[in-house]
Amino acid sequence: MIRPFQSILITGASSGLGAALAMGYAGPGVTLHLGARRGDLLGDLAVACRAKGAEVSVRIIDVTVAAEMALWIAEAHQLRALDLVIANAGISGGTSNGPESDMQVRAIFAVNVDGVLNTVLPAIPLMSKAGRGQIAIMASLAGHRGFPSAPAYCGSKAAVKVWGEGLRGELADLGIGVSVIMPGFVTTAMTAVNDFPMPFLMPPERAVAIIKRGLARNKARIAFPLATSFIAWLLGALSPAMTEWLVRAAPKKR
Repeated sequence: MIRPFQSILITGASSGLGAALAMGYAGPGVTLHLGARRGDLLGDLAVACRAKGAEVSVRIIDVTVAAEMALWIAEAHQLRALDLVIANAGISGGTSNGPESDMQVRAIFAVNVDGVLNTVLPAIPLMSKAGRGQIAIMASLAGHRGFPSAPAYCGSKAAVKVWGEGLRGELADLGIGVSVIMPGFVTTAMTAVNDFPMPFLMPPERAVAIIKRGLARNKARIAFPLATSFIAWLLGALSPAMTEWLVRAAPKKR
């Protein structure tokens, strides 16, 4: 079934894939609810989306603050019933400077896991009452296998991937679709700091086209590009005894 979306909420919308998704969905008849911590970037994005004909509301917000997120989502739904919520906000970090600090690990899980929960959980009862809606959870191909170069990032993405896959079956009878998005390397500020080769690096516009097509069809898992997706899946499927030497040799992430 092809699902048209007219009221869309996106977290982490000020840059990267979040901003690209906002621009990709912007158009006449579409209402965008965009949230992020960077108000200046959000303002510029809102202007660009309005120029494409969309109605846009913005909220400077931290996804780790559950009460504020619940209030924002309720207000957005009251303005125009949400039919797509994209839990996109995320941060990254690695071990190029040595083992991850307690602060880095907790910060990554707070945004990448708690931030997803704080976005999705308030939306479920609202969509359930309406009997329709789509939830998109931004995971990563890194969620297939833990890499020593970025243990917390991989772990956080594995957590939301598995939760989203289970949630999909739980909410299906309520008319709510759940899709887990698993990108490979996409040209964003997050990947700009990587000083190692990134196979099949993809421009954000191409990534958005794939994501939009998958969400419109309520696809369970939107993983891309195909070659990187297969390699990541295979590394996760094989015994760690067979792959440990390979992942330990991978370049360190900043």
